[in-house]
Amino acid sequence: MAGDIPDNPEARLASVREEIARMAKKAGREPGDVTLVAISKTHDAEAVRPLIAAGQRVFGENRVQEAQDKWPPLKAAVPDIELHLVGQLQSNKAEDAVALFDAIHGVDRPSLIKALAKALAKMERRPLLFVQVNIGEEEQKGGCAIADLPALLEKAADAGLGISGLMCIPPADVEPAPYFALLAKLAKESGIDRLSMGMSGDYGTAVMCGATHVRVGTALFGRR
Repeated sequence: MAGDIPDNPEARLASVREEIARMAKKAGREPGDVTLVAISKTHDAEAVRPLIAAGQRVFGENRVQEAQDKWPPLKAAVPDIELHLVGQLQSNKAEDAVALFDAIHGVDRPSLIKALAKALAKMERRPLLFVQVNIGEEEQKGGCAIADLPALLEKAADAGLGISGLMCIPPADVEPAPYFALLAKLAKESGIDRLSMGMSGDYGTAVMCGATHVRVGTALFGRR
């Protein structure tokens, strides 16, 4: 997937969509059940426009400030663009994130739940919220510990937050399927039906394991 990357944006987008469709069919799923989130972080507006022109409408950023600088003019021109925040969110940026993003993939701690609940109470916007799970129990990665997930979901419910999905980033350089399967199991046990998992090197595997959202950057924008 991330091996032979076509040299133009339209071809890269078509290739990724074809792979999603192929793996969805293999898993007995509908390709339309998988949302492709084009990870546009660090790429400027000029790099993004060809993908928009080719029909891509869902994009992901990992910094609130970068998204605030880049996306308002693009969204003004193409109102149906959907923005997802895929990086860690500082609690003091919760209100800015709710104002700009249609989905937040990094809910991972009680303090952020409190900040998001406060922001949502002030606004009419209701972005999709994904709890990030530290699926590989890696100290250097963000995310809620697996053992703490039930308590965090309970805190979110108590705060009036509807959690739409779970998100994970499996450990690097290992087979990701067991980690994706574990996230799917945790979601099912929690009554959650959206799964944000899979990136450029493993999104096909993620689709096979039930991903509803795959976060693809390099395979769409090319290597830096």
